[in-house]
Parts: sequence; C-alpha cells; structure tokens
Amino acid sequence: MITAPRRPARRIAAIALALLLSTAACAAPPAAEIPAHATATHGDPAFAKTFRHEFTEVDGVRMHYVTGGRGTPVVLLHGWPQTWFGWWPILPALAEHHTVYVVDLPGLGDSSGTPTGYDKATLARYVHTLIADRLGVRDARVIGHDLGAAVAFQYAAQFPADTTQLGYLDLPLPGPGINAATYRSLSWHIAFHSQRRVPEAVVGDNVREYLALFYPQVSFGGTAFGGTSDRSPFTEAEITEYARTYRRPEALTGGFELYRSLDKDVRDTVAAAPVRVPALVMTAQGQVEAIKATVAPRLTNIVRAVDVPQAGHWLVEENPRFVTEELLRFLKG
Repeated sequence: MITAPRRPARRIAAIALALLLSTAACAAPPAAEIPAHATATHGDPAFAKTFRHEFTEVDGVRMHYVTGGRGTPVVLLHGWPQTWFGWWPILPALAEHHTVYVVDLPGLGDSSGTPTGYDKATLARYVHTLIADRLGVRDARVIGHDLGAAVAFQYAAQFPADTTQLGYLDLPLPGPGINAATYRSLSWHIAFHSQRRVPEAVVGDNVREYLALFYPQVSFGGTAFGGTSDRSPFTEAEITEYARTYRRPEALTGGFELYRSLDKDVRDTVAAAPVRVPALVMTAQGQVEAIKATVAPRLTNIVRAVDVPQAGHWLVEENPRFVTEELLRFLKG
C-alpha cells in the first residue's frame, strides 16, 4: 500500500495560523468613524486636553455646543457664515479663566432641526433654554459676533437676571438706530441674502467656492471697506469646515434666513427694554463710532468701545491677541 507523504508540522501550523488570522480579520468590527461634528478637532491635543462636544435637545432642535475650561461661565455665539469653530483661535486662552459654552445657533453648524424662527429674539430663547434651563447657568457672560451679537443682545434684553455681562462684536444693531431698508443697503450681500430662494439657487452646490470668495470681501482692506485686498484670514482647513456644515441645504437656507428676518429684528429691538448690564463693544478698525451709534440707544452701560487694529469683520481671525486681551480684561471686571 502506498501512503501519501506527510506534510511537515511547521507548514501545517503556518496554514492554521493564516486561516485563524483571516477569520479574525473578517470578524473584527470596522474602525470607528470620526463623527462629522468632530472632524475639525479630531487629533488636536489642545482640544482633547480641555474641550468636548455636547448635544442637548431644545424644543425640537438638537443643539450642538462645545464646552471646557474652569471659572465663571462665558457663552459665545457665532455669526454668518461661521459656526462655533469661529471662536477656536481664542478658546484655549479664554478657557484658562472661564468655563466656556460655544454654541452652534439653532439650525446652523452641527445643530440639527429647524427653529420656529430665525429672528434673533427667537434664537436667543433657544440659547437661553440650553444655557439657563438645561445647563443651569444663571450668570452668563454672553458674547456674540456678527449676527450672533444681535442674538446676544436679545439674550440680555429678555433675560437680564440671567446675564452678567454682554460682549457685542462688529454688527450694526437692527433697531431704532437703523431700519431694515437702510440695513439692507449697507452691503450687497445683506440685500442678496434677504431675497427668497434666490441665494440658494445661485449658490447651489458651490458653497465652498462662494464662502471662499466672500470671506476676503469683509476682511481688513477688502472691498466692503473700500479696499482692493483679496486676502482671506481663513485657512483652507477652516473654509472646508464651514463649507461642510453650510453644504446641508437646511443649514444654507437657515443662514440666509438670518438676513430675511431683518424686519422683525428691527421691531423686536425697538420693543426691547434697554440692556443695563455692563457691555463691551468691539468693531473692525475704523467702525467703532458708526456701530456704537446703532447700539447706544439700547445698550445703556457700555463700559468700553474699541475698534480692533488691522482687522476687518473677522476680528478673532485677524487679530486674535488683541481680541483675547480685551475680552479677558472685560470679563475680569
């Protein structure tokens, strides 16, 4: 009888090991995907050391915010076309002295769902429910930039007992100092964004291109300030992050709705009680007197008003050191 040759034991062991590894690889779960809201901060040691992403449900809107730090509470509100990430250049410095809550406005950024309105009084109520009711913060220092400044104003006007200080950064306040029609005439983009359906149709799928072209216009020396500069203070990564959120059709529309609510914003500001908490006003270089004139009828306790040297509209990106120093000095008072 002829028998088959026996395979060497070493070869059999190698085959068995290969089969075992192959089976284990097939059975292993896929690597965890990075959530979309964390793409800009993933792998950043400065973020991981101090901050975290959070979500809380507020009246049908899933509110996204970033929080971290220790000390008295500071609430930061962004404008258009930005998200919470617009505060990132100065967040680590602020968090050394304060607990910060950096909010994506309802319907924008990574806050999902549609608020009942994009007028700043309504948005302020969403933010107040998040900060005061959900998180229990009743002594907030509320800081807003651009249209977020109007939300911060409404927060202080509607909830003065829950507001300790107000930071108002670079926005003519719609109201008694400037009506809606005049406001829309301040810049082409305000009039354009105020139109129904038109900006969505024009921008379409070219959100990143649109934002990249827009940012330099209101930067220092840009065409909105009578200059010719086409330099953007935003990195490619920053533009990509903002485009990521505004590519969502509902977020793109929500951003334009911020402008479409100007008539109601004017009425709400006119009807609002004067804000008596200590207020800091910061503006683009050369704009402090013009903007102060629009806010002074409603902010009765402006303790400091200053323009930011070498900065256009993007105060945080264009001169982060100056903005940080001013905010820390004000918040310490």
